[in-house]
Amino acid sequence: MARARTAATAALSPREYFTRLVEARPDIALCRATTMVTRASERHYAQQGLSIGGHLVLGMLDAVGACSQQELSEGLRIDRSVMVGCVDGLERAGLVSRQRNPHDRRAYDVTITEAGRKALAEADAALPKMLDEVFAPLTEAERRDLTRLLRKALALG
Repeated sequence: MARARTAATAALSPREYFTRLVEARPDIALCRATTMVTRASERHYAQQGLSIGGHLVLGMLDAVGACSQQELSEGLRIDRSVMVGCVDGLERAGLVSRQRNPHDRRAYDVTITEAGRKALAEADAALPKMLDEVFAPLTEAERRDLTRLLRKALALG
């Protein structure tokens, strides 16, 4: 059953309504911004033959060395079930390899390959352009403020 429009809401355009909604609900603003950035990121990484998660995994492996899938999952805040599929895809593409952990035969160490380093470098080289396009409405100072606030919201400092 459709809600009746009141005199107060009938005068608003959809854009005005959304603007008011975003001003009153930072959770909605963050969700909509996340969707916008995710879509742009997915297009960017698809052009590189990667996924967002794949790029994150390659970046972490390149920065910290071999990791278990659990360490990758926890470090990147990616659900374990999603991580398994991500690493499987990277392994099929030859971008990572898995070997049994010599200290824990139940666990696998995931390692970036040379092909993975090359794919990471290519994706990273194209990243600034995508970020500039996505965040074009923001000044450099606003981008720094946004990053600072997101770090705080994520309890990273």
